[in-house]
Amino acid sequence: MANPDRAFRSVAVAALLIAFGNIASRLVGFIREPTIAFFFARGVEVDAFQLAWTVPSTIYDLLIAGAVSAALVPVFAEYAEGERDEFWRVVSGVLSIALAALTALTALTIWQAPLLIALLAGPQQAELRELATPLVRWLMPAVLLMGFSGLATAVLHAQQRFLLPAFTMVVFNLGMVLGVVLLHQQLGINSLAVGALLGALGQVALQLPGLRDARLRLHWGQPHPAVRRILWLYAPVALGIAFSVLGTLIDRRLAAGFEAALSTMRYATTLIQLPLGLVASAVALAVLPTLSRQNAVADEANFRATLAMGLKVVLLLIMPATAGLAVLAEPVVALVFQRGAFGAEDSAATALALLLYLPGLPAAALDQVLIFAFYARKNTLTPNLIQGAAIGCYVLVALPLLWLSELGFLALVLGNSAQWIGHALLTYLLLTRVVPLGGLRLGEAALKGLVAASVMALAVSSLIWLVGPQAPWVVVLLGGSLGAMVYALLCRLLRIEAFDFFVGVVRARIAAKRA
Repeated sequence: MANPDRAFRSVAVAALLIAFGNIASRLVGFIREPTIAFFFARGVEVDAFQLAWTVPSTIYDLLIAGAVSAALVPVFAEYAEGERDEFWRVVSGVLSIALAALTALTALTIWQAPLLIALLAGPQQAELRELATPLVRWLMPAVLLMGFSGLATAVLHAQQRFLLPAFTMVVFNLGMVLGVVLLHQQLGINSLAVGALLGALGQVALQLPGLRDARLRLHWGQPHPAVRRILWLYAPVALGIAFSVLGTLIDRRLAAGFEAALSTMRYATTLIQLPLGLVASAVALAVLPTLSRQNAVADEANFRATLAMGLKVVLLLIMPATAGLAVLAEPVVALVFQRGAFGAEDSAATALALLLYLPGLPAAALDQVLIFAFYARKNTLTPNLIQGAAIGCYVLVALPLLWLSELGFLALVLGNSAQWIGHALLTYLLLTRVVPLGGLRLGEAALKGLVAASVMALAVSSLIWLVGPQAPWVVVLLGGSLGAMVYALLCRLLRIEAFDFFVGVVRARIAAKRA
């Protein structure tokens, strides 16, 4: 087996930078969401914002977010190592097309906001539609700024410059916090939309220093061949996002029929997104440029080894996170959200939703790395066709539970978990047909990680039982500390490869900084 150390060591350093930015972002996010909960709790106002945010986020995902990892970074990375003028011609061509499309869609969406909200909310939700429609119009100008920020992120990642992009979500979250705190009395829930606009402006301002040597020039003539290649790579991504839009429309339309469902799901997924951002996104974004370069020179042995190590690191970190959230669900929710307008009943409802999301968390984390492996091989069609099948998993689980059980909107939560699991399984099965991962000890890593996480969960549960009722911060602090120590000890005893490698990378990085 090829030694992955050299290829993956630079990846690990990049992942640490991204993870550091993600930690800061999630910490600020843990200020943002409790701030929203403090002033608005669960209910129709937060439901309306969640519904309205679906529109601009869908447009951003369709035109920018999906293209960054699937097409922009792999192609930009190839040109970034070559002639500089050529690289910036490619970037300028993409920027011209993207800004034109975003501007047109922003204007159209502002005009047709009532129709879009009616499609999402349904005819019976008059109050929800009344609140959500102006929110869409407040939010849409932020899409243009977010689009430019997303393109800047792709350019900097392609140049192996990860620091500034890692903190874009920090400033976005800070903008939303400022909007809510300063303007909630004057604007009500619309203060969240103003905060999003402030955050998007901050994202652009943050990344401008990284583009100080840029040679950007908008032009509308014959596109560069690389631009046509990017569009060709992106076309299947658009198909996958279309499936996602369909799934979102179904999910939002069904959830809108239950009071406080959208806000409860929002708060629960905030806690799910923490480990996904810290673990899966960091590793996947760091792995992508290296996998792209290894694929470009047909270095299959190191491609397989780098991919396998990325998956092992994700397993190493996501399993204890899942187990910890499972045994500490209620105290974690209470610690993060329960203050102001957000009461004990809100905490209990959110904790239950969190528990039902957790079965899909490890699958969603692994899925990000698997998808990026397809993207590195310039295959954007397969993972996006899988998205259509995954929506089928959601429908097959959510609708029968919705009709035949008393779960209410929790049926939709279980449907989302089934969707994540189905997507990850299909992605892994299809990827291993072209990138054999046998002999790389992934099964051993998964089994050892499961054992360590299970013992950790048992130890934390026992501690909670022994100490009895305590303040949420006490339970989380004691349980989290014990869990981390038990898991680290078991990783060492079980000789989990990714743990030893990860610790070695951190030590080497610290030694290099000291030197």
